[in-house]
Amino acid sequence: MKRNSLSSFYVSLWLLFTAVILQAVDSAKGKYAHMLFNELFEDYSNALRPVEDTDKVLNVTLQITLSQIKDMDERNQILSAYLWIRQSWYDAYLKWDKDKYDGLDSIRIPSNLVWRPDIVLYNKADDDFSEPVNTNVVLRYDGKITWDAPAITKSSCVVDVSYFPFDRQQCNLTFGSWTYNGNQVDIINSLDSGDLSDFIEDVEWEIHGMPAVKNVITYGCCSEPYPDVTFTLILKRKSSFYIFNLLLPCILISFLAPLGFYLPADSGEKVSLGVTVLLALTVFQLMVAEIMPPSENVPLIGKYYIATMTMITASTALTIIIMNLHHCGSEAKPVPQWARVIILDYMSKIFFVYDVGENCTSPKREKEEERKLEGDDGCQRRQKEVRSPLSNRKDDCDLKEKLNGNLSKSYGVHGENVRETVNCCSCYKMLIKNIEYIANCVRDHKANRAKGIEWKKVAKVMDRFFMWIFFIMVFFMSVLIIGKAA
Repeated sequence: MKRNSLSSFYVSLWLLFTAVILQAVDSAKGKYAHMLFNELFEDYSNALRPVEDTDKVLNVTLQITLSQIKDMDERNQILSAYLWIRQSWYDAYLKWDKDKYDGLDSIRIPSNLVWRPDIVLYNKADDDFSEPVNTNVVLRYDGKITWDAPAITKSSCVVDVSYFPFDRQQCNLTFGSWTYNGNQVDIINSLDSGDLSDFIEDVEWEIHGMPAVKNVITYGCCSEPYPDVTFTLILKRKSSFYIFNLLLPCILISFLAPLGFYLPADSGEKVSLGVTVLLALTVFQLMVAEIMPPSENVPLIGKYYIATMTMITASTALTIIIMNLHHCGSEAKPVPQWARVIILDYMSKIFFVYDVGENCTSPKREKEEERKLEGDDGCQRRQKEVRSPLSNRKDDCDLKEKLNGNLSKSYGVHGENVRETVNCCSCYKMLIKNIEYIANCVRDHKANRAKGIEWKKVAKVMDRFFMWIFFIMVFFMSVLIIGKAA
């Protein structure tokens, strides 16, 4: 027990001694830091370029770290990004011997106390021209200054929306000195590309790289070169949101348009369906127009909307024309011979169009044969029924006239029987005329009705024909837009 208590006492004593020593060292370093700061900035000016020879170029190393994409405003063509900007250079007047200051090799001081390069974003698109964030800089004993400053930049970006929502964008971030030329301040990119290790994944855009290129430009106003470093941000849009909210509803709506040809003409909903589909696509077109910039480049989805709306307009116009054919009555001209051969004979068989009122489940040939047989037997039977009594009565009348004539000639008989026979024959003649008139009226009515039925069948065949044509057009348009996106 005594040994354990003694060992714990020695350990606690050693820890206390160590803490006292470290506190003394820290206080000593703090003392040397104050001394160093006072000596360094006693005669220092941050207004002039910190070089011993004014003809010497001061090299500034630039490194950009992309942290987050805040927003991509396609309509105003502005990219908002959150960056970490690291700049490092050597100050010839801020050096010291670390051995004189108890091995102190670096200090951290406010950035506004030292000279800073006026490197700005050339393609800035922000109304706020405030100063950079005054974060501390790290000053080393050899004069190297490292300045890390966060910044939310708004840069102009030429947005090409030709393949929206399957588009790729390239936005440039160009950094350079605003007043110093290349003979005074030279910019060097520390890496071949921007640092993406700390990038926060965006919900709309994928980052496919951020290469950096140094450019040296000579402007027309000055003969000196002006270097800059351009970081090209390569973005690819995540199209899932737009596929499910803009493209897929349009495809489904466009497949409804050809079904307007399948609706019966007597339903009265053929034209209203086309107009409803057209209005729905117009709403989606306006939604896309609000997002896109007002440029000459029409986006891919906009072209698809326009083509679909044109197709629906054409289908509505054709529906109106076909409805006029359907409602042709007895006053219309007969179906032309070429239309009867091409449309009624061939196209009706190709598109499986049955006669008006015919059951689609029963075979067509059997129905036609039954109708022909029934029609022939009925007509022959009715003709026999109508003609046989009339002919018999007419023969009887002629026979009676002949007999009465012979009797009157041979015997000179003129009586009531002869008069009754003559009156009976005249009644039969009037009855025959009336029946023939009624038969002609029924025949004309059937002919006119058959004419209207033929025009209705022509309209039905044309409906089926255009339905399949527009279905094929919608399918190929959808495949085409997906192929271009791929």
